[in-house]
Amino acid sequence: MEILKILKVILSVIVIALAGYGLITKNFEFMSYMILFLGVFILVTGVSELQEKKKTSAILFFLISAFLFFVAIYTF
Repeated sequence: MEILKILKVILSVIVIALAGYGLITKNFEFMSYMILFLGVFILVTGVSELQEKKKTSAILFFLISAFLFFVAIYTF
């Protein structure tokens, strides 16, 4: 398995766990961390798309990732 795929799986499990925790307990104090990990996940997805020579979708993923980083930093 390729390192980016492993990283994507780990990050997606972290995001799902943080989102599930917030929904189940109604405690949203970790929402900033979830958004930060989601931004890293989308950034890694953009890098993998760039390696597959899909520049349009890679640029879109990079822009979405930058927006999520902005939101995560703003909400800390």
